[in-house]
Amino acid sequence: METFQDFLQKWPFERREKGLADAASESIARALAGENLQPKDFLALLSPAALPHLEDMARRARDLTLRYFGRAVQLFTPLYLSDVCTNRCRYCGFNAGNKRKRRHLTVEDAFAEAEAIAGMGLQHIILLTGDARKLSSPEYIASAARRIKPLFASIGIEVYSLTEKEYALMTGSGVDCMTMFQETYTPELYLSLHPAGPKRDYAFRLAAPERAARTGIRALGVGALLGLERFEMDAFATGLHAWWLQRRFPGVDISVSVPRIRPHEGDFETPQEVDDRRFVQYITALRCFLPRVGITCSTRENAFMRDHIVPLGVTRISAGVSTAVGGRASAGSADGQFEIADHRSVREVTADMAKIGYQVVIKDWEDPAETAAC
Repeated sequence: METFQDFLQKWPFERREKGLADAASESIARALAGENLQPKDFLALLSPAALPHLEDMARRARDLTLRYFGRAVQLFTPLYLSDVCTNRCRYCGFNAGNKRKRRHLTVEDAFAEAEAIAGMGLQHIILLTGDARKLSSPEYIASAARRIKPLFASIGIEVYSLTEKEYALMTGSGVDCMTMFQETYTPELYLSLHPAGPKRDYAFRLAAPERAARTGIRALGVGALLGLERFEMDAFATGLHAWWLQRRFPGVDISVSVPRIRPHEGDFETPQEVDDRRFVQYITALRCFLPRVGITCSTRENAFMRDHIVPLGVTRISAGVSTAVGGRASAGSADGQFEIADHRSVREVTADMAKIGYQVVIKDWEDPAETAAC
């Protein structure tokens, strides 16, 4: 059975470079007029040649977003369980080599943090943890999910890569969503950015969404960390990944996250800065290519940017965020994973979305098992 890694190999850099070079006004216009775009159309929309057409792309993206999602945006927030990590990812504040005070929540600590989040009115939550299997084991993550499940409509995970059996443990413990950031889809660059630790296994991480999908999980999210690789290369590979997953697992909701690197502990310098125009180009190209896919934008982006890109395709944003372990119910870790750019509360985000004509969605999912039990 073909894996996404097999499929991605059909699009080597040489083929992508040719597609970018061949992009012209005519091919971009065809892509904007089409209803069922192919990968080559997406590549054209990501090309430098598409930048003069950014306003047309924005109009098309806005129309598609209204058609398929209306004037609604879902709110969620992360809950960091632990910042203890054995990886040495060069771009991450949790890097095992960073001399920082670490914290790991007990299951009851996690429940206290979850209660603080539920008190904000939020119903969608994502559990995050560093990669330290002996401490933050799959069983520990599953126990935390089971403990806090009564407080929320939806629990997602954004943790290290798991086996299929471990993903089945998660879905059986109330987890219905998973997000996996490949960081970069370029294998050689990936290895240089991950010099040590279990995350160094590129192929195992790349196949994680497929393993999770086979366990019956409701929703999957993928993404690359923008700024590590050339914009066009990782943007294209991420969209291609979502496109492939939609076809391979039609019963699973697929979403794409669009994070740009933010300042964090350490001395890593961003090798490929993605400016605001290219960032908007990516979001509008994604919406044109994948009209029904969810697009998630976190507090890595500031309030001004997030308020302006919601109408262009973003369907899910975070609010009331802390990237520190225990950052709400207690003093939390001294430092978060990265610096956030949008510090607005849930109430402030809700009010600002209303100002631009959008309604926030706090709950859009009901666990069938819980519904049947009522």
